[in-house]
Amino acid sequence: MLTPLGEPARRPHNACNQKKQLESFNPDSPISAMLSYRHAFHAGNHADVLKHVVLVESLRHLLRKATPLWYVDTHAGVGEYRLDPKPPAGQAEWLNGIARLWDEPVPPAALAPYLGLVRALNPDGKLRRYPGSPRLAAELLRAADRNLDKVWLYELQPSDFPLLEKSFRGCRNVRCTAADGFAAVRGLLPPAPRRGLVFIDPSYELQSDYRRLVEALEEALQRFETGCYLVWYPIVQRAEALELPARLLRLGSPSGPARWLRAELRVRAPPAGGYGLYGSGMFVINPPWTLPATLQDLLPWLARRLALDERASQSLEYQLP
Repeated sequence: MLTPLGEPARRPHNACNQKKQLESFNPDSPISAMLSYRHAFHAGNHADVLKHVVLVESLRHLLRKATPLWYVDTHAGVGEYRLDPKPPAGQAEWLNGIARLWDEPVPPAALAPYLGLVRALNPDGKLRRYPGSPRLAAELLRAADRNLDKVWLYELQPSDFPLLEKSFRGCRNVRCTAADGFAAVRGLLPPAPRRGLVFIDPSYELQSDYRRLVEALEEALQRFETGCYLVWYPIVQRAEALELPARLLRLGSPSGPARWLRAELRVRAPPAGGYGLYGSGMFVINPPWTLPATLQDLLPWLARRLALDERASQSLEYQLP
């Protein structure tokens, strides 16, 4: 199975110095049963590959400017995860995700920054750990070494937040808060430096997540119209999920945001029973101008490399006036 890093008996892992070990996660607890797309269950799968490639490319672009940047993660998880080399049947999603890219002899150049961050977490060359979005963002901002950059991490799950907090304890400019990210983000906008990236990656198990996502984005755009917003969404046979992309395209007005990008990756045909994740998408408001070209080359390659059947596909749409 997939678990957050480490064992309860060991000293907790610290994301700044690589010495702490995160406590193990119990997937059978009542809290775990509440949400189906828990980061620990799906770490390193095809959806993580898509969302984290987009995140890394977007942050790298924004960090090219010398002015300070805030990163906000509304559903942070625990930060990083241990990948079980012998997972129980049905719990090996990373084997069809990051593992398929790990030993690729000549991966596309656009994958190099993302793969480099994953490899930094596995210095012996063996894929055992996978970084979540908080770790990826914190490492990119740490490398930039700018005092006024900030990382704001929100996690509501009571089993996950202590692990997240321990993982980043002592890290400069990283603040972890046990709070509802949908509600908390409004208090940070507009960010003090007037530059920011907001990463929204909820579980979507609750029907209200779809509504609350749209409401949170509507309010965020009123407070910080020029911000970069990255939204991950699942592609599943569920009405709320199928309707979400159209709702995102109407944000703010009937014509929607002025600048947006929508990338989708499907690794197999829709399941016959109507259940299960068979793809995912990223909707980006105010995307970096470099992102379309990066994904135009990369998405077709990922669709071939991560395909589980002949129905795998990808799509890319954008509007950048």
